[in-house]
Amino acid sequence: MGHNGELARISEKIRSGERIGAEEALALYQQADLHTLGILADSVRHRLHPEPIVTYVIDRNINYTNICISGCKFCAYYCEPGKDGGYILDHQELEKKIEETKALGGTQVLLQGGLHPDLPLEFYEDMVSFIKSKGIHCHCFSPPEIVHFSKISGLSIREVLERLKAAGLDSIPGGGAEILVDRVREKIAPRKASAQEWLDVMEEAHNLGLRTTATMMFGHIETPRERIIHMDRLRQVQDRTGGFTAFIPWPFQPGNTAIETRSATAHEYLKLLAVSRIYLDNFDNIQASWVTQGPKVAQVSLFYGANDFGSTMIEENVVAAAGVSHRLSEQEIRRHITEAGFEPRQRLMDYRLVS
Repeated sequence: MGHNGELARISEKIRSGERIGAEEALALYQQADLHTLGILADSVRHRLHPEPIVTYVIDRNINYTNICISGCKFCAYYCEPGKDGGYILDHQELEKKIEETKALGGTQVLLQGGLHPDLPLEFYEDMVSFIKSKGIHCHCFSPPEIVHFSKISGLSIREVLERLKAAGLDSIPGGGAEILVDRVREKIAPRKASAQEWLDVMEEAHNLGLRTTATMMFGHIETPRERIIHMDRLRQVQDRTGGFTAFIPWPFQPGNTAIETRSATAHEYLKLLAVSRIYLDNFDNIQASWVTQGPKVAQVSLFYGANDFGSTMIEENVVAAAGVSHRLSEQEIRRHITEAGFEPRQRLMDYRLVS
């Protein structure tokens, strides 16, 4: 069967709601044109979300410290221990940020930070319980942070998660996934959690009743096949647990980092987004990345599989440190969604709508 026949067969499977395999996804990704991928992804999106609603969340990205021993080559934000420019937020600064967030209608705090060499687990428990005491959802600590806490405390991943949950942790963001293939991780983030460790943290969290998101940072040194492997590993965990609420792919931003490459184009972003919507058939939600792509491409992505516009990002430091700065208020997000022909609805982390 030639390319066209193969693509027609795969397309027919997708239209009839059948699951496709990793090799079929790779063939689709490498051979189908953008228009075809968009039509297929949109059909999957409409099957899962027949109503013309696009959701968004009002939250704030708080980076509690930029001091980090990981030294990832793609990061323009971190500060090595002992160097000038390092900080740790105190409770007073946290409280100010939380009150500002709530005043803007915010429902959650997305808290992430560097892998600090000296802070004990109690510091993080204390921080979570302080945030929780302010009456806001704690969406905190990506898997590499949890792995780091496990190493510094000598406790298992499960014990760390149980202690953080008891302190008030509500859910876990999907950061630090980059590409879930160790060949790639060893080159760009050699001191960070392995692919399996990342997946283990998420599966353990799901088993403890904590919902999580999943991300992919693509467009640096990985191959198309490795992008599909990443999606496949997520799909396997989701088959077992159902604990992921959403998938968020975003293109690597090379400015001020140690990786020299050009930024992924809107065309490349939309292709990957569409394939993720098709392949991750057990993920309810796919999130657009206006933070890296800007609002116009994010509008287009609503026709390439995305049903969520992501966060208002009241504060965002890591992408901004790479020289990319898009800012949107809730009003602007609602306007962009409406202009694209959808009804904007504010949601919570678990995708329940805010009435």
